[in-house]
Order: sequence, then structure tokens, then C-alpha cells
Amino acid sequence: MTRKTDRPNVLFIMSDQHRYDYLETDENAPTALNTPNLRRLAEAGVSFPNCTVNAPVCAPSRIALASGLQPSRVGAVDNGSFLPATVPTYYQQLRDHGYRVGCVGKLDLAKPDGYNGRYGDRPRTYSWGFTHPEECEGKMHAGSSPTPIGPYTHYLQEKNMLKAFHEDYQKRSSGGWIKNGSRDSVLSTEDFADTYIGRRATEFIENIPNDFPWHLFVSFVGPHDPFDPPTAYGDKYRTAEMPSAIVDDMEGKPEWVKRRVVDVSHEEITLTRQQYCAATELIDDQIGEMLRALERRGMLDNTYIIYSSDHGEMLGDHGLYTKSVAYEASLRVPLLVAGPGIAGNQTSDSLVELIDLNPTICELVDVPVLPRIDARSIAPVLRSETETHRTETVSALRNFRCIRTSTHKLIENYNDVTELYDLENDPCELHNIAESERKVARTLSGRLAKRFRSELDTD
Repeated sequence: MTRKTDRPNVLFIMSDQHRYDYLETDENAPTALNTPNLRRLAEAGVSFPNCTVNAPVCAPSRIALASGLQPSRVGAVDNGSFLPATVPTYYQQLRDHGYRVGCVGKLDLAKPDGYNGRYGDRPRTYSWGFTHPEECEGKMHAGSSPTPIGPYTHYLQEKNMLKAFHEDYQKRSSGGWIKNGSRDSVLSTEDFADTYIGRRATEFIENIPNDFPWHLFVSFVGPHDPFDPPTAYGDKYRTAEMPSAIVDDMEGKPEWVKRRVVDVSHEEITLTRQQYCAATELIDDQIGEMLRALERRGMLDNTYIIYSSDHGEMLGDHGLYTKSVAYEASLRVPLLVAGPGIAGNQTSDSLVELIDLNPTICELVDVPVLPRIDARSIAPVLRSETETHRTETVSALRNFRCIRTSTHKLIENYNDVTELYDLENDPCELHNIAESERKVARTLSGRLAKRFRSELDTD
């Protein structure tokens, strides 16, 4: 006896450190950037340009997504965080309601534990709710070890490439990930981490039986630094023009941010941006392979496809790199949602938090939403039942918390200056008006405190 399910599948694709405006559909994107498959998703569904993360660093952001909780509620305020074993996930919820739940790529739900298992299926991945796990190493994680620590480094060892890859990353690290790390990979396109992850994800789609619905979380490790695309992709952007970085005298910025400023030239910034685009295009090509696999199996029309990222990348704006700050390029990420019943070619200005995808996915596939979570489903926006979602989004790490509305952003830096930016008139966040606009700052501070207080009170 065989059966075929008619319940919808979910393909959730996440990249690592993809800022919101390095997407073809964004008016500020580099003109050379080529991401036709992400453009296809945008044309098939809804784009949310005002999606912000709940903590602009990997582990807390992903822990928050899995749990639907503000990361500070579970003690996730930096990268040394674990998802508590007692906190339920939406992956468990889908599993317990009849879904096969797969993952391929980086999870970061237990980042301090550096061994992912030979096949990426260490026992704790099952406790998080995955039935078909292949947890891969992140980029720096993979390059940190001369011996295999997960499925990808085992693959490199079998290809006799692990030694060269590890030695290359040791050199990049010693010279600085930004100033010395922005050169092509020693690996071929075939052996590059995101090609491996994309290939394994496509194989999942090609081979998973269709007797139960499935959810696949595909988590690429790029375009995270070091900016080291394979040469075949780097060559595409070698002379491409890039948008200029935001130049900032840093007046009104907190001291801890000023200490993070990197001394890089305009030419070095351009190079990092070219390499970043190259890595993004490689990911887009892998997404294309997944879409074609869905089409071949006749699953495309019955699959919700989501694309987003765990946080952004400063790419030289304000003299900064990577993330961990509350400025736009670090805080905002792409969000594209397409699938059954979702009209295409839509852009929603709704304010969305990344954790909102947790209940959204459950609602879309008619699975009960986890109780007592902070996240709110955006399914009503996707169904065109409403044009509004949140009045503000919030985010926090160990040294700050912030609130962002459609017009302003307030950043409360612990033991340092408070920042207030008028996003309508100062989108580059150059002028801290916290002192001159004290009434606005007080109002937003009160709203920020209420958001965290009310969510803590729901336990």
C-alpha cells in the first residue's frame, strides 16, 4: 500500500550574514549583483524589506527563531549560547504533527559544542525536533580544525582537501579575517561549503518519500566572512562597481562601537563587497537547483518557500564589519515568502521580527502554534488580510537593546550613550539626536522597556 500526502511542504532557506540590501530587488543593491532565483521567489510571493533580527549574531538569532522567544528570555545574549533542552521548538511541533523535519547546514543551537558528528546527526539534533538532520560546520568552524569535526570536513578529508583548507584559514585568521581574508577560496566550486550544502539539500528533495509532508531547513554558511568565494564566482565581480560605504565621523556613537572601527581603504571595502556578491550568487545558484528539484517532483506548487538570514553584515559602513551592532546593515535581513495561496509580486512594508517565522510556518501548514511565545504569525499579511503587523521591532545583545519603528530607532547602550536616529531623514544613521529629541527618546525607551517586561511576564 502506498499513499501520497496533499499537506504542504516547507523549504526554509537561510543564509549566514546576508544584509537586506544586497538583493536584486532592493533599489540600493549593487547593479552587478546577479540573484535570479531569489528574484524569482520575490516575484512569486511577498518581500518584507523591514525584517529585523532579534539579536544580530548567529547563535542567539537562531535560538530565538527555533523557540519563538526573545533570545534574552533564554539567556542567549552572545554566541556562547545553547538552546535550553527544556525549551520547545517549532521543529518539534511539526514533527509531532506528522512532518518529516530535515536540516542541511549550520544550526548554531549549541555553538560552544564544536563536534557535529560524522554525519551531522549528533543525538541532540533529534531532541531539537529534526528527523533527518545533517548539521554542517560553519565556515570558520570548519576551517578551525585539522581533523574532521562534522560531515563537511569529513567530505574535504575524503577529497584530500582538508589540510589545504585548514592551512588557508589559519593564514587568513592570522592576518585578520577582513584585511587578509578577502581572497578566493583554495577550494573548487564543487568542494566549496555552500555548494556541498546546496547539493545535499537538493538530494533531500529528490529522495524524500512523498507519503508524509516535510520541512527542510537549509542553512548556508555564506556570504559570511572571510569573503572567499571560489575563483569561478570571484571572477564574475572582479571589476564590478559597488555602492560606496557609509562614511561616519562616529560622533555620538558609543565607545564600544568606535573601538570596532576597522582601518580599511576604499579599495579594500570595494573588494570585500565584490567577494560578498560572488558568494551570494553561488548561494542563489544552489537555490535554483532546489527549485528545479521541486519542479521535477511536482512539489513546487505545494511547497512554501522562505528565504531569510540570521543577521546582516556591515561591509564597511561606519567603518565596521561583520554584525553585533544595531545599525541597519547588521540588523535588517532579506525575507521572501512564496507558496500556496500567496499572491506574487508583493512588497510589504510591515515591521517583522525574524522569530515571527516560527508561528507563521505552523499556521501556514495548519499545525498548532507553540503556546506562550513572543513571536507573531505574519500569515494574515501573506494572505492579504491585513497590511500591518507590528508597531515596532526589538533586538538585544549583551551590551545593548534597541527598538525600531517605521520612522525612528532607539539604541540603549549599557553604560554608554543612548542613540536615537530619525530613519526617515537620516537613513544612514549618522546623527544621534537623543539629546535634542528627548521626548521621542523617552517615549521609545518606555515602549522598549514595556516590550521586554510584558514578554517576560508571560511565563
